[in-house]
Amino acid sequence: MFQNFLKTVEQFIGGKAFFPATFSELSQKLQIHPQHIEIFQEVLDALVAKGVTQLSQGKYIAKKTHTDVISGIIHMHPRGFGFVQPDDPSVCDQDIFIPRPHTQNAVDGDKVEVVIDTLAISEKGPEGKVIAIVERGRTHIAGIIRTVYPNGAVYAYVPLLGTSQQVVVQQAEGKPLQVGDRVIMEVVDWGDKKNETTCRMSHYLGHISDPACDIPAAIEEYELRADFPSKALTEAKDFGKVVSKKDLVDREDLRDVECFTIDPDTAKDFDDALSLAKSEDGHFHLGVHIADVSHYVQQGSALDLEASRRGNSTYFPGYCLPMLPHELSSNLCSLRANVNRLTVSVHIHFDPEGNMLDYRISRSVIKSKKRMTYREAKQILDGQKKSPYEPTLQLMVELCYKLKRKRYERGSIEFAMPDLVVKVNENGVPQGLDLVVYDITHQLVEEFMLKANEVIALHLDQEGKNLPYRIHDVPSSENMRDFSFLTSAFGFHLSEAPTPSELQKLFDEALETPYGQYLATSYIRRMRLAVYSPANIGHYGLGLTHYCHFTSPIRRYVDLIIHRLLFGLEADLPHLEMVAAQCSEQERLSAKAEGSVVLLKKYRLLQEIKQQDPYKQYDAVITRVKNFGFFFEVLDFMLEGFLHVSEIGNDYYLYDEPSLSLKGTRTGQGFTSGTKISVILKEIDFITLESKWHFVQAEPTEKKSPKGSSKRKGKNFTSAKKKPSKSPSKSRPRKRK
Repeated sequence: MFQNFLKTVEQFIGGKAFFPATFSELSQKLQIHPQHIEIFQEVLDALVAKGVTQLSQGKYIAKKTHTDVISGIIHMHPRGFGFVQPDDPSVCDQDIFIPRPHTQNAVDGDKVEVVIDTLAISEKGPEGKVIAIVERGRTHIAGIIRTVYPNGAVYAYVPLLGTSQQVVVQQAEGKPLQVGDRVIMEVVDWGDKKNETTCRMSHYLGHISDPACDIPAAIEEYELRADFPSKALTEAKDFGKVVSKKDLVDREDLRDVECFTIDPDTAKDFDDALSLAKSEDGHFHLGVHIADVSHYVQQGSALDLEASRRGNSTYFPGYCLPMLPHELSSNLCSLRANVNRLTVSVHIHFDPEGNMLDYRISRSVIKSKKRMTYREAKQILDGQKKSPYEPTLQLMVELCYKLKRKRYERGSIEFAMPDLVVKVNENGVPQGLDLVVYDITHQLVEEFMLKANEVIALHLDQEGKNLPYRIHDVPSSENMRDFSFLTSAFGFHLSEAPTPSELQKLFDEALETPYGQYLATSYIRRMRLAVYSPANIGHYGLGLTHYCHFTSPIRRYVDLIIHRLLFGLEADLPHLEMVAAQCSEQERLSAKAEGSVVLLKKYRLLQEIKQQDPYKQYDAVITRVKNFGFFFEVLDFMLEGFLHVSEIGNDYYLYDEPSLSLKGTRTGQGFTSGTKISVILKEIDFITLESKWHFVQAEPTEKKSPKGSSKRKGKNFTSAKKKPSKSPSKSRPRKRK
């Protein structure tokens, strides 16, 4: 047995995807039975003696760095580092972290070849370096002019290359470039670590000082599609503005059924409407009615081709870049009130406890009775506004709690993350921030959409259809261990391999603290991304074995494919894997574009406040402490900032690695994760989108809890079980489930 054990472990450590791991992590990965733990330790000791592995910083590492080449797409961070998403997950099932010195001048979206460095120990997972750029992802890049020298030399900052790479710009004839100009450039020479990237001026986008250019610049930078081809526009207009009588043939007529939409105040594309009734025996009859986009956007049409290229709609502050022309997205497909609309209806029958008994699916026609906003629905439920739909809303709340309880029992995780929505005027100037409260109206819509998506995935699977599932792989044990260690710095305690119920309890408790947002975000960063794939591995975050996206065909192409599969409208899909990968990538790209504009708008708002009140203080909470300073979150803006040790008071600070804290040798003032501080905005660099802050003060230092214990009563979650609360939660659901 010992020799077999030895051979298995040696092969694993010498494998392509092995990276440093603790004894506990290795035993979990190899699924070592508890009664074999002692033998496993002897095996590792033997491999250390043999020179196959060695113990470094508590982790076993391979002594020889292998040179197996892994190919994939690199996604760059503005700070210069990146992550490579392997083409073949069986070779390496995690994204590979590429430090800035080892990117070899790769650009976001490039196809690269990398090797993993098994000697490297990184909190970001497996670490490697780029050895070759197989294919450039683009020929043009967006930049902002950062320097114009008297001799005419011009340099630009390119977010996709990061701050470390100099970019020389060859000016075109005409207006000379100025600092702050936003431009699109054609790449002449990508350069390398020693040589600058050289670009030729292509066209001018505007100046960084003009907020009206923020969205057009992001669309160009991330190569999103702004204009629709004329053929697609013609097809959309040819459908007219109303549903015709011939469109109603062979459809279930649900126009007399009480149904309504619930959406944000500014929404225009209404994908879904809801109906609910409760019979005398206490059974619930839920109707989820989704816009029948497949009736209009037929496979192979110009509309279909353009929608497949876009992948999804992209939502910026005050502006939507739609997947479909407005004639469809905001009118004929949108489930507006008091007009006939074509839908796909999922009728779900629940018993009094919320267990699904049966379902059926039909192509239908509805007439929504009301366009309701979340705000209005909440007012009705709170008794602040009278409405004939109040009884139905109360029924929806009742069923919602039953479904939430079922979801928690199966191990689903809900992230209680507040959100800030940037309000802008017609010129793109930010007017303020709105806090999105994830109240019961948001929760009930989400629960019903999740259930409909699950039902459709199960239905298509039972029919033997090949479909693009929405999958979410389990987090790595390494990332879970890191997250558990992180939470201990905030006074919480999780096991090294926390269960979903432990995690849910933590997020619910952390929601009431200033650092709840950071902990939820930190966990999400450690999770694998949810993606589309024809290979079903289930959805970890939702605790489901089958899940797909069905409820938003106006704004997601994958949902449109699902609709076609339901009724045999989609031809064989030998290219399904490629389509799924493309939609996953486009989703990631849209999220980056959206985030870049939101960040810029927040900085513009901060700058305006600073001009009115230069010494305004902001409350913040420390999120990460390093030996050179600490990162913090400005609470009112949900923005990250950084302060160097030289900027946090007249003291000499020592870094304590076990407690991840800084402590002043003279004052005794300590800084650790969760410490509340006050800061003043010093300046904003609108070219690199970086901010500098003044330190004002910190809360008095509290005595640290012993390692592994909890300093807050009730914060040990190793045996916690989640029960849904009937009070509104100040949060919103995690996006893009």
